[in-house]
Amino acid sequence: MQQPSPAPRKATGRPPRISREEVVDTARRIVTEEGVERLTMRRLASEVGSTPMALYHHVRNKEELLVLLLDDHAARTLRPTELPSEPRERVVAAAAAIHEALSACPWIVEVLTADDLMSTHALWFVEQLVDGLVDCGLSVERAVQGYRAIWYYTAGEIVVRTTAARRRAGNDRPTYRERVFAGLDADEYPRLAQVADRWEPLTAQDTYRDGLRALVAGLLAAHGTEPGPPSEGLGGPGG
Repeated sequence: MQQPSPAPRKATGRPPRISREEVVDTARRIVTEEGVERLTMRRLASEVGSTPMALYHHVRNKEELLVLLLDDHAARTLRPTELPSEPRERVVAAAAAIHEALSACPWIVEVLTADDLMSTHALWFVEQLVDGLVDCGLSVERAVQGYRAIWYYTAGEIVVRTTAARRRAGNDRPTYRERVFAGLDADEYPRLAQVADRWEPLTAQDTYRDGLRALVAGLLAAHGTEPGPPSEGLGGPGG
């Protein structure tokens, strides 16, 4: 009588090798579906069928993992493209492209709050932005400072808008600000009381590009690269 074949033995030893691509794809799924707070190295290791120690061959910690996610997103959404030849419009277009790409990420807020985190795939747009400011007449040092001001404005706009939208999601109750504005004293705050009932829709409007253009104009004017109002002496124009 034929003896039954022995059951195959389970493989032992090291867990299966995982790729950085697999790590990034799984992490992106977790933060997209559940939020950044649910992404931990232990959770990620479990999802890819490995161990937290094995992940450290690809990323050192959660912060570096978020940088990888940001860079992966930028690689797919921020590709070099034709920008306006006029330098000021090139600055606006480059900044707006970065803003649009990052605004599409619901998890991007926590990455943007760390000022030293950045995506290398966004550097082409940063180069266009700085180069455009130099072509507008700024020194390269002033152009870098101008880029920083534009970046703070861009990141801040995304952080405020995204956080506000997240807090309002599924909550129909009036916000604390709405309750305060509803009871404003018109004698003490005449202008605010004038628009109190329209404050929410007014501040919810997408005015990013308007603010961006005003910021760029102000940066250039502050450093003497834009014509200002005619100077007037003590005797008036031409005096």
